[in-house]
Order: sequence, then C-alpha cells, then structure tokens
Amino acid sequence: MTHQRIAIITDAWHPQQNGVVRVLDTLKDRVEVLGHEVEVFSPNDFFCLPCPSYPEIPLAILPGRQLRRMLERYAPTVIHIATEGPLGSAARAWCLRTHRPFTTAYHTKFPEYVHQRTRLPLSWLYAHMRNFHAPSRAVLSPSHSVYLELKQHFFQNAAPWSHGVDMKVFRPQDKAFLDLPRPIHMCVGRVAPEKNLPAFLSLNLPGSKVVVGSGPERKRLMKAFPGAHFRTADGDAELSRYYAAADVFVFPSRTDTFGLVMLEALASGVPVAAFPVTGPKDVLGLDGDGETPAGCLDNDLAKAAARALTKRSEECVERARLFPWDRVTEEFLAVLVPLDN
Repeated sequence: MTHQRIAIITDAWHPQQNGVVRVLDTLKDRVEVLGHEVEVFSPNDFFCLPCPSYPEIPLAILPGRQLRRMLERYAPTVIHIATEGPLGSAARAWCLRTHRPFTTAYHTKFPEYVHQRTRLPLSWLYAHMRNFHAPSRAVLSPSHSVYLELKQHFFQNAAPWSHGVDMKVFRPQDKAFLDLPRPIHMCVGRVAPEKNLPAFLSLNLPGSKVVVGSGPERKRLMKAFPGAHFRTADGDAELSRYYAAADVFVFPSRTDTFGLVMLEALASGVPVAAFPVTGPKDVLGLDGDGETPAGCLDNDLAKAAARALTKRSEECVERARLFPWDRVTEEFLAVLVPLDN
C-alpha cells in the first residue's frame, strides 16, 4: 500500500484501559513505522458525558458537526471506524453523506451485553449491528470464531483479522513479585459486569485469587469477595510483572470477541483456564472444550484451572508467538480502502 493518511475514529481511547484501546494504540504505532500517517479521532476531542453505569467511559455528545470539520481538515485518504458509539455513528453518517468508502471493526459483542441487561431479543440487536456495518467495505473480525459468528448472523462483509501481543513487554519474569499463597489464580482486565468475574471469584480454589484492574464493579466485588486480592497496575511494566507472577490465568468472560489479556498471560509464561467460548477457543486453538499445552477450556472453570496448573511455561510462550503484531498490521492494511477506490 502506498503512503496513506489514515483516519481512525473510535469511541474507546486513552485514558480508558481496555483491549480495544491497546489494539488501536499498538496498531497506530505499527502502521506509522511503515510510513503511513495515522490520526485518531476520539472522545478526548469532544464534549462528553459519562456513560450510564460506566462513568469512566466518556460518550461524545452530538459530535457530528465538529467531527465533520476535523475530518475535512485532516483530509484522510483512508477511513476506519473502530467502534459503533456516538463517534463511530457520526463518522459513518458523514461517509455515507459524502460517498466516502470506509471499513469498520467488530471489537465488542454489544448485542450480548445489551441482551443481558434488557432481555431484548438477540435477533433485534444483531439486526441493528448488521445495519450499522452494512455499508462498510469490510468488517474486521478480531478472531476466527467471531468471523464465523458474524457470517451466521448474515454479515455479508465480515473479514477475518487477528490480534497480537508484544513479547518484549509481556514475558516470563520473577514470580516473587507477588508474596501470596500459591498457586496464584489471576484475572486481568476491566472490572465490569460483562467480564463475569463472580464466576471466577466464587470458585473453590487452592492458594490465592488476584484481580488486576479497575472498573464499575470493583468496590462491590471487593466487598462481596473479601478473600480475593484486588490490585491495579501503573503502566505496562508493572502490569507485566503481575502477569508473570501468576500460576494460572483464569478468564471467566463468555462474551469477549477475543480477550487480548489471555495472549499477554501466555506470553508471560502463564497457562490459561477459560470457558469454551469465542475468544478462548481462538487463543488456545480449540474447537470446544479440552486442553492444549498452553491451557484448558471447560464449562467447569475450577477443573480448567486445576488442569492448567500442569502446563509448562515454555509451551505457553510458544503459543503466544503464533500471534505476531506484524501479521495483525499487514491484515489491517490489506483491507483498507483508499478514497479513490
């Protein structure tokens, strides 16, 4: 691809801490190294209000006119809409109005999240998502399982993608960083309802349970599970030490599209225990429940954690090597559509 001026429009950006932000941030750096220009249009540029029930997530209020001016000033040659929130919707409307091609991504299973809270039919919610992404030239699907699910929900423009891990940052290190009874079972990520953390915290497991992260459910879960250890990490250097200090990484979410934290755990030499659902199946390379040299999937999460304890650190690192960021970047650039196409 010749030199491009790439506009990425996203409702998730710093200082938010989540997988979408990490993917987009790393992708921006990698694309710029290859000689392209990248401008991120995020809530930081707009008047926002806190998202109901997620005050740490800002929502841009009526961003259409300002976003249009900013995009016209930047004059991108390529447009990628990363999220379906207010900014993503405003960018989509502008592209349709001005007949500009664009690509999108499906980072989050919003139909499942909304269904859990409202009990609205999944078919309605997927119809809404399908309508949002229908004009996109390609809907980047962060895992093979998500790609197949989108095809099953009649997304005609779904495109396979992958995610990666920085193995210079996340690597095996001294486990003495955490002085807690072992084995240490750890979960890292946003402490929010959709992460299904009670499924982990309520397990009868030997040793210690550690949750690293912040979010709207943190205070409630700290009170409900006083035997667990809740920590936060200041930057990737400290976060990588938390990962490496664990003995098993337990991933209780059933709705993540991928679960980048599992890759970061594997790169740190820590095996993964999870449910046999989208995300964990892609990370560990399993079609259903079972086990690999890098971890275990089972609908009984305690059994998965116990079996994962037998895995070797070296095998976990080797599994993580199968997800290089170079491939992620190449796949991203390959589906972008320049405005003259």
